[in-house]
Amino acid sequence: MIVLVVAKAPVAGLAKTRLCPPATPDQAADIAAASLLDTLDAVCAVPGAQAVVAFTGELDRAMRRDELKDSLGRTTIVRQRGANFAERLANAHADVARGWPGTPVLQIGMDTPQVTPALLARAGDRLKDVDAVLGRAADGGWWALGLRDPFEADVLRDVPMSRADTGDLTYLALSHLRVGDLPVLSDVDTMADAVRVAAEAPHGRFAELVVGVR
Repeated sequence: MIVLVVAKAPVAGLAKTRLCPPATPDQAADIAAASLLDTLDAVCAVPGAQAVVAFTGELDRAMRRDELKDSLGRTTIVRQRGANFAERLANAHADVARGWPGTPVLQIGMDTPQVTPALLARAGDRLKDVDAVLGRAADGGWWALGLRDPFEADVLRDVPMSRADTGDLTYLALSHLRVGDLPVLSDVDTMADAVRVAAEAPHGRFAELVVGVR
């Protein structure tokens, strides 16, 4: 299985701006960096999985750039491409499908730092029995999409992203497949989200920073 993380460089003023206030732009970007680092730790610990990161942005301008470079060095990086987020998601799945033919893909973002290796492994195992798995987010979006055939992610091109009905519309777009459900998680958009997620995973870099800001 490929675990595909879709991520962008956590640059101050460009990352997690909805955390401001109470966070400053530097603090918000630092929280985003911590979230990505915690996520990569979990992904790289999934037994038998290959970690791939679809990345965009200027890493040299990012918070925690040196730590991120070290962590990303444990993964294979592909560059995001596309005019909008939906296109970038579809293209990332297609690039992985071409690079690792016949391998299922579980795709997540960088804003669910509470994920664990066990949770990701169980999600991937579900693809032995169904064609796809979808993990909905508490805000109506989704935090994970697993596909036995990652080329099926092409349907995402027509799905509006970052809306309260994105999860429902994604499920509808996948309705020609057998789709299994994953647990609902909170992703991090606002400080209220961040506090809730930090309470769920209190021992990581992310939680340490959020406690310091709030």
